[in-house]
Amino acid sequence: MAERQKIEQGNSVDQQQSAAKEEMIGCVIALEAALLPCLPARELQAIDRSAHPSHQIDVEKHARDFMEAAKKLQLYFIGLQHEDQPTKEEMLRKEIAVMEEELKTKSELIKKHESLMQGWRKELKDQFDKHITELERV
Repeated sequence: MAERQKIEQGNSVDQQQSAAKEEMIGCVIALEAALLPCLPARELQAIDRSAHPSHQIDVEKHARDFMEAAKKLQLYFIGLQHEDQPTKEEMLRKEIAVMEEELKTKSELIKKHESLMQGWRKELKDQFDKHITELERV
């Protein structure tokens, strides 16, 4: 019973982590979709059509700044994704802990059954001795 509860708890933690991961990916996609229109396209297009050379430099600078900011955000969210994922070592340690708990539970169950069997053997021997004694009287 305790074993089942631990497995269910492990499953619920995994489900929560995957739900959080999916939510974060959804936020990244929404953020990406929201950032692209933020580039002041109308203003940049108007400046871009301008004959003044400094305006062209402003357009390129805004685009470069925007792309750098987007790249930083992307790297930040990718880093968060990797932090959420357990390492192989952590996963193996978790599996080992679950197996050790299962082994402990089953060992206790075996000991309990062995003591029950010893009690039954004693009862059967007592009954056998009782029947032998009665047969000897007859």
